[in-house]
Amino acid sequence: MEIKPKKSLGQNFLVDKNIIKKIVEAGNILPDSVILEVGAGTGNLTESILEKKPKKLFIIEKDENLVKKLRERFDKKIEIIPKDVLKVSEDFISPSKLIVFGNLPYNISTQILSKWITNDNQNNWYENYILMFQKEVADRILAKTDSKNFGRLSILANWKLSVKKILDINASCFLPKPKVESTLLKFTPKKDYPKLKKSKNLEIVTRVFFNQRRKKIKNPLSQLFKKKDEIIKKLNLNIELRPQNLSPDIYYKIAKEYENLVN
Repeated sequence: MEIKPKKSLGQNFLVDKNIIKKIVEAGNILPDSVILEVGAGTGNLTESILEKKPKKLFIIEKDENLVKKLRERFDKKIEIIPKDVLKVSEDFISPSKLIVFGNLPYNISTQILSKWITNDNQNNWYENYILMFQKEVADRILAKTDSKNFGRLSILANWKLSVKKILDINASCFLPKPKVESTLLKFTPKKDYPKLKKSKNLEIVTRVFFNQRRKKIKNPLSQLFKKKDEIIKKLNLNIELRPQNLSPDIYYKIAKEYENLVN
């Protein structure tokens, strides 16, 4: 059965064997590793992961035709979760920590990453992520303060995670060939990071700030805090700055103040 990629699901199947090898190597798979692959497509990456003989391989795949093909190709070597990744509770997949691989659909990649980061049980279910993004999205994840790409995604992604660029991937490595380049990133959990009771509070704070990214920060501060002057003084904020000028650490502190206010 020939599988045609579905544009509606953002499907582009990775076919370059050399790139696939590099992706698998980035995961440092051991015999006791438990793997989660998101969006396995026709199973090219799956096959290379299985060659490393991990303890278990779970696959989240929404497309019914691909689920059928994967079951035919790998039988009982894999366990398929035939659901939309945005509706799966990763906490219950395995008692072991997961190494997560994902050639994420471009149209929902930021939603998937944000979902994982704002999962308050995140540190309990994953070992690391090896994820592929549209290059433009990866650039936003890697962006530093004062750069044009710096924003919500940079702050969220670098909060609990250390992010490392593995390599850029040419569009010619996929079928069908996408109109954009891709980048592979590796995310590793930080042992120490600013703690919040609810991750969603950081998401709220960054959304308010970057919905007004061209305005000075006193505007979003006024929206979040009735007594904004107290926060400005406590955190020693320069209200002449704009959202992209604040460091991630300042946003974590603002989120903590917001959390103390609403919880």
